[in-house]
Amino acid sequence: MKHLVLAACIGAFSLTTATAVMAQEPATKTTAKKSSTKKKAAAGTAAAAGTAAAVTPNGEKWQCELGNSLYIAGDMLRDEVLTVHWQGKDYKLPRQTTVTGADRYFDGRTGLDLVVIPSKAMLFNKNLGQRLADECQTAAMQAGAAAPTQAGGLRAPVTAPLLVTPPGGPTQVPGGQPLQPAGTQQSAAPKQ
Repeated sequence: MKHLVLAACIGAFSLTTATAVMAQEPATKTTAKKSSTKKKAAAGTAAAAGTAAAVTPNGEKWQCELGNSLYIAGDMLRDEVLTVHWQGKDYKLPRQTTVTGADRYFDGRTGLDLVVIPSKAMLFNKNLGQRLADECQTAAMQAGAAAPTQAGGLRAPVTAPLLVTPPGGPTQVPGGQPLQPAGTQQSAAPKQ
C-alpha cells in the first residue's frame, strides 16, 4: 500500500510539472515574437529619425579611397574648430597641437580624429581604434596642389633641397668651428 501511495504522489508531481512546463513554452514563444516585433518597429523608427536628422553637407568635398567622401567646413590656416561632415552627420573638431607638423583635429567625445598632411587627409575613430577614411584629397590636391593647411604652408619648396653645401664651400657650425673639407678631417683618436 505504501508503494501505491508513493507511486500516486510521484505521478501527480510529474503531471503537475509537465503541465507547468507545457504552459510556459507557448508563453515564451509569444514573448519572443512580441519582442522581435518591437525591435523591428524601433529600428524602423530609428531609421526614419536618421533620415530626418541627416544634415546637408557644407564645406569643401574631400574625395577618399573606396568611394568615401567627407566635407570640411572652415579655414585650416586660421580656424581653431573645423566642421567635418561624415556619413550624414556634422562633427565639430577642435585643433590639436602636434610635434610632427601635421594638422590634427580631434574630438574626445566622439573619438573622431582628422589628421591632415600636405599630400592627404585621414579620418580615424579613436574610440573604435580604426581608420574610417584614407587618401582623402580635394580636387585641387588631386591636380597636384598641397593641402590647404598650416603644415602645407610651412613646406619647403621642392626646388630647394634641404641639405646642400653653399656655393662658397664649407661653413661654420653653430659653435664657431669651421668645417673641414671631407678629405682633410683629423682623427679624434690619439696616436699610439
